[in-house]
Amino acid sequence: MSDILVIGSGLAGLLFALNIHKNSNYIVNVVTKRLIDDANTKYAQGGMAAVLSDSDSFDSHAKDTMIAGDGICRKDVVENFVKEAPAGIKDLIKLGVKFNRNENEILSLGREGGHSQRRIVHVNDTTGKAIQTQIVSAVKNCGKIKVFENHSAIDLVNINNQIAGAYVLDIENQEVLNFSAKFTILATGGAGKVFLYTSNPKIASGDGIAMAYRAGATIANMEFIQFHPTIYYNPNLHTFLVTEALRGEGASLMTINGDKFMADVHPQAELAPRDIVARAIDHQLKKTGDDFIFLDISDKDSAFIKRRFPAIYQTLLENGMDITKEPIPVVPAAHYTIGGVNAKINGDTGIPGLLAIGEVAYTGFHGANRLASNSLVEAAVMAVKAAGFAIKKLKSEDYFHQSFPFWQPGDAVNSDEAVIISHNWDEIRRCMWNYVGIVRSTKRLLRAKTRIEILKQEVMDYYWKFNVTSDIIELRNIVQVAELIVNSALSRKESRGAHFSLDYPNKLDTVRDVLIQKNYGVFFSEEILN
Repeated sequence: MSDILVIGSGLAGLLFALNIHKNSNYIVNVVTKRLIDDANTKYAQGGMAAVLSDSDSFDSHAKDTMIAGDGICRKDVVENFVKEAPAGIKDLIKLGVKFNRNENEILSLGREGGHSQRRIVHVNDTTGKAIQTQIVSAVKNCGKIKVFENHSAIDLVNINNQIAGAYVLDIENQEVLNFSAKFTILATGGAGKVFLYTSNPKIASGDGIAMAYRAGATIANMEFIQFHPTIYYNPNLHTFLVTEALRGEGASLMTINGDKFMADVHPQAELAPRDIVARAIDHQLKKTGDDFIFLDISDKDSAFIKRRFPAIYQTLLENGMDITKEPIPVVPAAHYTIGGVNAKINGDTGIPGLLAIGEVAYTGFHGANRLASNSLVEAAVMAVKAAGFAIKKLKSEDYFHQSFPFWQPGDAVNSDEAVIISHNWDEIRRCMWNYVGIVRSTKRLLRAKTRIEILKQEVMDYYWKFNVTSDIIELRNIVQVAELIVNSALSRKESRGAHFSLDYPNKLDTVRDVLIQKNYGVFFSEEILN
């Protein structure tokens, strides 16, 4: 029992908890299904985008964000985020994050795809890890924040349309616990593991989106899955992302034959928005039949490369590749879940007692395609605003602990067929990659829909008869999120941002959100944006 339950231990969740601790006496429980530092945040290489120089402006950052978002960003949300971004970075500096600075101790600013200015603060190429280290340290020093590692949330508990907490599996003891709370915060990150090839760690199985949907929350624009253009092509290191910052520093994309192609695709060439770059690479691979293309930065000074990208340099060197001398083989892969739980900038989902912050949420900031290095900004800004919102609500309204029944396993037994779970997991991910990937068609989506519905029924009818395990929880969630993505993609009869359909290659004049609610099906919002 606590005042506040946070599910997830990345930047959004932990910074939210720290802000509750700093501004109130409320008790916070944080549950995380692995160790506290095992979060998507840790794997972010690029940095955080904010207006921090006289040559830049909020209008410019907002314009770049909305161009990348391809007409579906919520303008007021974008303006709010970009204005709050510098304060978010200052908060992290206060927590001890040492962003790179030049010889004059001024923050060193990089540039990435879609940005018209240098505005990316970074810690070499390990920005996420540096941030995660500092926020974890700060949380461990707090007396009012209790962290439960190796605890996997199963379901939110909705009592009379108010979230009362969650059922949570203690993985080590194989016991389902009741975590009641006045406020529950979803900060579970994205859903990259729904696809076969992804830059995401194993934890990114869409848990928060699936739980929120089952609890009655509205899910928005799940068709928008961002595919990062450059994941290192190596069977032994298949989730290693090669940051867009390399292209920001002049790296070129080329075929195996050495032909550069991005200048013919977009005026910004290698610095075009990610959806355009990913589709261009996908087109080249389909045209040539090659398994990968090259990303080449070897024409830059070797000392600069080692200093600016030490983690990438060292990791690839350990895999037999010297990026100062040879090009890097890369392929696109699922990277960022742009859609998610429909929420305001303060995390409000419309369901009392439930907030969603960070990648799990859809606020309208990213629109149809996220601008590089805007995700950590979103997490930091939302964490602060959501904490303020929760404190204000708890003080002014009658939020109280609602007891709920203990988990009832019924006739569930232990499963001795783990191989079947792994086979279904693999089939879902392959189906999504083959039919719901970078380039889609109605025929492919309908094929995916049919198979995903069958797999979902198997999971619900068969696996839920067994005692709950972390594998079954994740399998249930990825098949649910897969269904949401497919249904959303079928509902959008146009190509926009990260969603490209061969059957509907043009944009519609009317711009609306695709919203899904349990028991109500798919529907378009009536709000015409911007």
